[in-house]
Amino acid sequence: MTSQFPGSDDVILGPGDDAAVVAAPDGRTVATTDLLVEGRHFRRDWSSARDVGHRAVAQNFADVAAMGARPTGLLIGFAAPADLPLEWAEEFTLGVRDECAAAGGAVAGGDTVGSDTLTIAVTALGDLEGRAPVRRDGARPGDVVACTGRLGLSAAGFALLRRGIDGPAECLAEHRRPSPPYAAGPEAARLGATAMLDVSDGLVQDLGHVCRASGVAVDLDPALLLPEPALLEAVRLLGGGPERARDMMIAGGEDHALAATFPAGTELPPHWYRLGSVVDAGGGGAEVTVGGAAPRMRGWDHFHE
Repeated sequence: MTSQFPGSDDVILGPGDDAAVVAAPDGRTVATTDLLVEGRHFRRDWSSARDVGHRAVAQNFADVAAMGARPTGLLIGFAAPADLPLEWAEEFTLGVRDECAAAGGAVAGGDTVGSDTLTIAVTALGDLEGRAPVRRDGARPGDVVACTGRLGLSAAGFALLRRGIDGPAECLAEHRRPSPPYAAGPEAARLGATAMLDVSDGLVQDLGHVCRASGVAVDLDPALLLPEPALLEAVRLLGGGPERARDMMIAGGEDHALAATFPAGTELPPHWYRLGSVVDAGGGGAEVTVGGAAPRMRGWDHFHE
């Protein structure tokens, strides 16, 4: 990648050499990687190059935050067809730059290569700042399940785009440019979160990972699943009602909100809203229920969608 990206204190040596040098003050580095493939994860007729740049950063740094870490560095592999306009690549770079600024990290380097399919590979790094990582296997019966971020809007935006409906701008924007609550990850770690993850495949699907890793079950309270007005309006335009809005909240995916479990009695800031409780799995297995019943929808399956 080019050296036009701004640096940060964490990136000691950025783009331009054979490899980057990124500080690891904690002595440990949180690392994650993800792919965006045109036609699978984004469409150029739906999203601008800047949108895709924002998304590439957001979905990776959200995973860093979900471990309770602070985003630091980013490596980007950019594979593009020969006829991709240079202007598209430049606008993509600006989106990456702006989302890095929002997250607090910086691009450390990357690579470019020709490819028949526009593909973007991102590796993100983070700093735990002396804290233990918040894993998926620490939830215990009695814990509170809470979330921060906007559930369902991205799924609604995707549905609107598929139908060619110019719906609520909030939903379209959330699909094109997710807005992860980066600072809430380290915050949750400081508050004593027992488990946490990024909601990318749907709330039920992702909380299922916590259940299986922790050997517990989760019951979501239907009364606490309150759709935002923009989500309700989008669903109305799509011909649905409140029940479909709740389905999008629990199974829509690509929210990049953070869901976490906290010990009962933890005083949570207002932006962490309670959604349910961790319960004993008993003989029913490590599953997620809604009001004690199996949900109608579970979420995104990358190999069957």
